[in-house]
Amino acid sequence: MSPQPILQPGEHLPVGGRYLPATAENIFWGRLPCAADAPVMRVQSGEQVVIDTLSHEGILEDQGRDPLAYFTSHGVPAEQVLTDAIELAASDHPRDAAADGPHVNTGPIHVEGALPGDLLKISIDRLQRRVPYGIISNRHGRGALNGEYPRREGNVSIFADVEETEATQDGKAQARGRMAPRAGAEKLLTFDLAPFFGTIGVAVKGETRPHSVPPGPHGGNIDIKMLTEGASLYLPVQVPGALAFVGDPHFAQGDGEVALTAMEASLRGTLSFDVIPREQALAAFGEQIGPLAETAEFLIPTGMDEDLDLAVQNCVRNAITLLQARWGLDAEHAYAYLSAATDFNISQVVDLVKGVHARVTIKDFARL
Repeated sequence: MSPQPILQPGEHLPVGGRYLPATAENIFWGRLPCAADAPVMRVQSGEQVVIDTLSHEGILEDQGRDPLAYFTSHGVPAEQVLTDAIELAASDHPRDAAADGPHVNTGPIHVEGALPGDLLKISIDRLQRRVPYGIISNRHGRGALNGEYPRREGNVSIFADVEETEATQDGKAQARGRMAPRAGAEKLLTFDLAPFFGTIGVAVKGETRPHSVPPGPHGGNIDIKMLTEGASLYLPVQVPGALAFVGDPHFAQGDGEVALTAMEASLRGTLSFDVIPREQALAAFGEQIGPLAETAEFLIPTGMDEDLDLAVQNCVRNAITLLQARWGLDAEHAYAYLSAATDFNISQVVDLVKGVHARVTIKDFARL
């Protein structure tokens, strides 16, 4: 089986499509867009764009801010290190390492016709791994076991790579992540890959760029691992044009993301942007406070708060609102259904604002 090509900027693109590279002028590093920021691209509702994103792992200060040196020290051939990562790390792109977040996001994209009160639907049409390796990090006393890990100063970055598997009878090959079970050991521990963007969002109101770590009603660093290829995310539009962005690419993540990061690695995404007018959005989903995701099998309302208990409560409220609007349940029956049939999963517990998402099974409502 031939290896997947390295997706350097501008290479291996579909003919005739729109493309947004992750060059320094097209990214936010550590902060997210606000209403005062100018778009780097304008699209019509329904338009599709190929977008390159960069992982922050390998370009950060505590890893040397030199991805070529960092990744080659882990055995990565120099030609497999992304040139846009090298250029960004070497640039003077504005970022306060002590105060800003780590995440690199591509955008913002102005979607014509999007107005506050509408929803912006971002569809994940295709996801491609740009490289065959990634990093899982625990740093600066962050993570679910804050104060216990890392067990030394600084950061612990675990290198992982991609193991390609042979195609199955349906013609699909399921790549797996591969890492060592202990320092210095052979990479014999494997796990499934399911790429997604940890950060998808729209600009906030005002002239202050929000920190890239905590998620909110604008989306941002929501870390919902169900946003894989074929899924969609609906975001409440905050400012005219929405000013959408995407980044924090992952190859794999467990719900909770307990050590602080997942398997972080650069992706290329083919995304479509659709404006859902307010009346249509209310009929389909009710008044949602924050992002709502959709797959072929599930509708996925979310809840967020610094307190995990309150995040769960917010998610339950949003799920009840969804069931009332979409299928006409009354509140008591919606609450009962959720208790009997819906899983509430912890998206992440490491991003200051904690996230919970519910998996509402669409087929359960087929007779309504």
